Amino acid sequence: MNKDMLADYRQEFQDVVSYLREDISSLRTGRANPAIVENVPVEAYGSKTALVGLASISTPDARTILIEPWDKSLIKDIERGLQEAKLGLNPVVSGQSVRIMLPALTEEGRRGLIKLLNEKLEQARVSVRNVREALRAVVMKAEKDKLITEDEKYKQLEQLDKTAAGFNDQIKNIGVDKEKEIMTI
Repeated sequence: MNKDMLADYRQEFQDVVSYLREDISSLRTGRANPAIVENVPVEAYGSKTALVGLASISTPDARTILIEPWDKSLIKDIERGLQEAKLGLNPVVSGQSVRIMLPALTEEGRRGLIKLLNEKLEQARVSVRNVREALRAVVMKAEKDKLITEDEKYKQLEQLDKTAAGFNDQIKNIGVDKEKEIMTI
């Protein structure tokens, strides 16, 4: 049996943090960010496709997102997909591209985003806890099956708690950074 069972699960902890980073990148801040619309599903060629697979997305200035589809016939589908996504954005077709002008966030809007951010952070912490509990069960079973000694069990559980705490600290730091970004005017 692997003495350091934690090594097998470290990637699962890292996956939780990676997913959190990707998930909160779409939260609006005071600046335009292509990540806000990258994963919007668009009905194209008979199936749903992420917007990033159909167009180039850029930010010509701090308040504008410019979407230029590679196939110009998809412009109306992209507009419809953006409206159906209910992001609170108003896409405007201008020639061969779609522009989204981001309104300035109000204090109330910023507070709402902070609340949503905190929900996402809590989901990540719960996921870390679930991974920790799954590994804890593996360690307990290994000791029960006499694959590891009681001392090794306690050493593994201590290492597991330290690792989980480290990932929870990463989640907290990600949240603090994103909150600063949202509250910056």
